[in-house]
Amino acid sequence: MLVTASAVVLLGLLIWFLLRIRYLRLPDVLISGTFGFLLAATGAAPLVRSALNGLSLFLAELHL
Repeated sequence: MLVTASAVVLLGLLIWFLLRIRYLRLPDVLISGTFGFLLAATGAAPLVRSALNGLSLFLAELHL
């Protein structure tokens, strides 16, 4: 599946707008899920994955 960066940017802006106006319902969840799948198919996926791994390691080190 060929995914263009413009589709990822467009869906990202749509999600940002929906979060901004605090309107989160079932269609928004579907849009966010689609964005996640599209983002995973781009070159940004390794960067996102490593950032999430780093964040999880940081949170694991916290002793609250």
